[in-house]
Amino acid sequence: MSLNRSRIPPPVCGGPSRRGVLRGGGAMALTGAMGAAVAGCGTGLGVDSRGTVHIEVWHGQTSTALRAVKRLVADFHRGHPKIRIDLSGGVLADDMLQKVMAGLVAGSPPDVAYIFGSDLASVARSPQLADLTTVVESGRVPWKQYWPAAREGVTVDGVVRAVPAVLDSLAVVCNKALFRRAGLELPGPGWTWRDFIETARKLTDRGRGTFGTGWPAAGDEDTVWRMWPMIWDLGGEVIAEGKREIGFAGEPGVRSLEVLAALAKDRSVYVDPKPGGEQMYQAFAAGRLGMVATGPWQLPDIRQARIDYQVVPLPGFSGRSVTISGPDTWSVFDNGSARLKAARTFVGWLMEPEQAYRWDTQAGSLPQSRPAERRPQWRAYAAEVPGLPVFTEVLETARVRPVDRAYPKISMPFGEAITAVLLGRSTPAKALRQCADEANAAIAKVR
Repeated sequence: MSLNRSRIPPPVCGGPSRRGVLRGGGAMALTGAMGAAVAGCGTGLGVDSRGTVHIEVWHGQTSTALRAVKRLVADFHRGHPKIRIDLSGGVLADDMLQKVMAGLVAGSPPDVAYIFGSDLASVARSPQLADLTTVVESGRVPWKQYWPAAREGVTVDGVVRAVPAVLDSLAVVCNKALFRRAGLELPGPGWTWRDFIETARKLTDRGRGTFGTGWPAAGDEDTVWRMWPMIWDLGGEVIAEGKREIGFAGEPGVRSLEVLAALAKDRSVYVDPKPGGEQMYQAFAAGRLGMVATGPWQLPDIRQARIDYQVVPLPGFSGRSVTISGPDTWSVFDNGSARLKAARTFVGWLMEPEQAYRWDTQAGSLPQSRPAERRPQWRAYAAEVPGLPVFTEVLETARVRPVDRAYPKISMPFGEAITAVLLGRSTPAKALRQCADEANAAIAKVR
């Protein structure tokens, strides 16, 4: 949810040629057109006269992560002289879905692309998205030793359709100075959402311009994905069994929205109208928020702002903490046997422990597997970053959003419901009813 990225448009071989706000109809229309595309338009291309295979990787990264990609590719080239990787094409990760879909329609996708986990099901409608089961099962780290969230986030209908790229989780970061000023003890494991509401109220000081907490309210995916841990904790699901309707209508949805309604009523929540929660994070870095639910990607900015902080698990409704992970992926496309083999070799190499550690620490990811988390290198790194181990510990039980092409049709109306409650424009029950009506009708069309 946090990484920023860069690119230029890719070439096409003929024919017609996002983590911010979640995409809806445009992505679905493109997936519908993919069936008419000629799979593997680039088949036979990519192998030069010396037998060297050339593949395109749309990495979607900028800044530190981009430098990490370039260093890794340089090392890969030294060990694989018959494979050459072109990093010049593609777009920012936020725009990757649209560009990849256009490439699939044109029959000219990249060989490897950085795809958000919430977009993978839409991309998987194309037969050109490769099955990577053999890649993960032949890796140096057993696939079953990867965190459940990492495995589930790349699996579509029981088939591994990508490999994990970046893994995260949500926890609560507390400003220790504001807790001391309010005379409050820092929370710990086992605290509840009622505790969270009460703590936020006590941390709020209108005279000083401080709020207990913040919440994104642009109606985008950053607004929505923070709600799923509450819903799961209450026994709800994103999509009900049978996959014909939402699985959080009734008590799970209403009680979860009531948490936001209580915060709004107390005026203890900073409501951020900008996509991605940027203003909320700036407010926390400025010492104006007591608590913020976020992921490990935000720790560098918090540390740079010299905030004295502590990380604690998310609250729960019954004393247990339920959290969410939002894996990003490296997805591979079939552009002919030579390029497919080379692309699989590259992503398999990225999953090896040495490369994985370098990527995880430089791209802001948590370790992808239990063995990776136990490596002395990671333990030493985590010891230098206060709170980072908390984000890793909760991966043991973290869940992921369903990898289902109906998900965008659920997220959009739910984002509108959340925003309406935060702004006091609707009650939780009314907002949820409207969300259910819109989402269920949309799901029926998708199915």
